[in-house]
Amino acid sequence: MSDDVRYHWQVLDAGPLLLDGGGMFGLIPRVVWSRVVEADEKNRIALRHNCLLLTSTEPDPALGRPRRVVIETGSGDKLNAKMSSVFGLGDRTIEHALREVGVEPDEIDDVVVSHLHFDHAGGLTRRPRAGETPDWTPDGPPSSEADEIGVRLTFPNATVHVQAIEWNTAIANNSVMTKTYYRDHLDPIQPRLRLAESPTAFQHDRIPNRGERPASSVEDRCTEALPGVQVFLASGHTWGQQAVLFHGPDGSPVLFTPDVLPTAWHVGATYSLAYDVEPYTSMVTKRWLLHDAAERGWTLVLDHDPLTPVVRVRPESDWFALEPVEGPIAGRGGPS
Repeated sequence: MSDDVRYHWQVLDAGPLLLDGGGMFGLIPRVVWSRVVEADEKNRIALRHNCLLLTSTEPDPALGRPRRVVIETGSGDKLNAKMSSVFGLGDRTIEHALREVGVEPDEIDDVVVSHLHFDHAGGLTRRPRAGETPDWTPDGPPSSEADEIGVRLTFPNATVHVQAIEWNTAIANNSVMTKTYYRDHLDPIQPRLRLAESPTAFQHDRIPNRGERPASSVEDRCTEALPGVQVFLASGHTWGQQAVLFHGPDGSPVLFTPDVLPTAWHVGATYSLAYDVEPYTSMVTKRWLLHDAAERGWTLVLDHDPLTPVVRVRPESDWFALEPVEGPIAGRGGPS
């Protein structure tokens, strides 16, 4: 990894998200998970779209200026009024969060998404505004309200980084959920894609034991997506889900976690999502990821935690605990 390339980083709040409590905790009974988080009258729990803005501490030689990177994009603004109400989205998007810290979306050089579900990658595109023409319109019958009017690229100058297996899964719409991979955030970005092919943690032809760690180190399974930013597979929620690793200004490692650990409430081994394509794999992945995080001193940024998105990991008995730490969090409490 290009350890000499370091980044200033900020957690960006791209708006609220409400998801079904049962869906978020899978086989964990409500009587257990409700001890740590309250659900509303529709059984939804309050989450956030946590994203990151990275700015390289030194000018990038290829650009002649600091590189700006966005990790994760949130749901965006394209869902119709009914679906926006279901998920409690409001009007706030990644664009609002960026502008609050003085950055325009067209100033972003790279976007890294953990996976391509709408609540992580929907913000890659947006509705056209008055006087704008779409960058993309569907070839066939529209599959969503946004399809009917077309969409604009939110980050028109950025390369989008995702795992190849995740892209293939998304295009095939292979998901537990019937509506989470939308053409209006997939097809428009295809010309700007850079696909990673990171090694898997375990061989495809065998099932790892419950407490097994990969034979190869996480460093050997990393792929450099761009200078100083590495990705590696963290399978279970989807087959191609990736975590994102970089170093802060002082050289300390920071890991953006995908939905293997969406909130601090999910630190328990079996606290997986009902949306996971392979819950057992999620459990195994969580164990080795937390072990590596504790061993290597990673600071974790949790993708959906509404309260303490920045944490560190410490071993506790035969498992792990998360300790909230102060982090550069922008936009908390902004318009919903």
